[in-house]
Amino acid sequence: MSDTRIITGNEAAALAVKLVEPNVIAAYPITPQTSLAEKLSTFVEGGELRAEYVRVEGEHSALTVCISASTVGARVFTATSSNGLLYMHEQIHWAAGSRLPIVMCCVNRGVGAPWSIFNDQQDSFSQRDTGWIQIYCRDNQEIIDTIIQAYRIAEAVYIPVMVCYDGFVLSHTMMPVEIPDYGKVREFLPPYKPSVDISPENPVTVNPVFFPWRRENAEGVLCDGYMEKRYKLQDALLKSTDTIEEVSTAYGQAFGRDHGGLLWEHMTDDAEIVIVGMGSIAAEATVAADSLRKEGIRAGVVGIRVFRPFPRKAIATALKKAKVIVVFEKCMSYGCDGGVSSDIKSALYGTGIEAPMHNYIAGLGGRDVKARELADAVKETITRIDSGTEENETTWLNCHTG
Repeated sequence: MSDTRIITGNEAAALAVKLVEPNVIAAYPITPQTSLAEKLSTFVEGGELRAEYVRVEGEHSALTVCISASTVGARVFTATSSNGLLYMHEQIHWAAGSRLPIVMCCVNRGVGAPWSIFNDQQDSFSQRDTGWIQIYCRDNQEIIDTIIQAYRIAEAVYIPVMVCYDGFVLSHTMMPVEIPDYGKVREFLPPYKPSVDISPENPVTVNPVFFPWRRENAEGVLCDGYMEKRYKLQDALLKSTDTIEEVSTAYGQAFGRDHGGLLWEHMTDDAEIVIVGMGSIAAEATVAADSLRKEGIRAGVVGIRVFRPFPRKAIATALKKAKVIVVFEKCMSYGCDGGVSSDIKSALYGTGIEAPMHNYIAGLGGRDVKARELADAVKETITRIDSGTEENETTWLNCHTG
């Protein structure tokens, strides 16, 4: 008999972590992540989760604790939001460079200044080039399922995974969620086997200073230089797409739910207008596409689930029949365009796909984005293309720019 509960996104995340059974948890409270950390501390204090919960003075220390514990072979978890994630920035690089399978939830929130406690995706977007896998969820069911998948992915490729979901829009909104069976989770997620055996009997030096060139160690073994280490991380990230797809498929077979590997699609088989987004805005776009269909406009949606590594081939395949591409995103590459839009353009370069693309920046700092507004923006784009006035510019939706 299935265990279905009506819970918030943060509670779904906490229950996923409880099922995974990490050895060490370290987190510092920050809105809208706080209730996730509180729930986990309650599980530990009440004896429901046998883990060491380390109380720290800030987010930098939280990730430092996870790095140390993961290095010696523990399964770990942390979570944060907004400026807390930025405070971790140095250690985010360190975790990826150390090839540690850390899983962290980023409950997306706008960053200061000016201060905002409300949602957009600028926090995790700003960490896109640090070497972490980034997966974006569109509802609370996907949150619980993705965290479980994230551990199997991270521990297979030895790359940390950031599970991102929209603050308040998901973190504090209640939805029906089916809780995975504990026994099945144990079968799906094998025990963590660290890549390096560290013990008093086997002392090793971890992450010493690397020279630019390759050199022999004390035993005469030729070792990588700094550049070889960077290459291996990039190569592993690019190849991790296969693992992500395999884990998604295996999870679907085990639990009956497949949220898509690298991306998901909604009514794209005959779509002429394809809307692209990440997270909850992509979920809202499915409602917009349905309403556009009622008006005779063949619209569909491509939801990007994995933003890093960027699913270049999958995106090109999903958009190959599109006549118009409209991208909505809750983040911005300042001084350029929306970052998602820029990555899509890069992925399509040289593929022969020449559909016009229009980029909308939407929902920054929690500004509401309704399905009808997405639909109206799509229709406006079509009108501009038909009239020859479309200039492939970025538009700020619901923003007074005059």
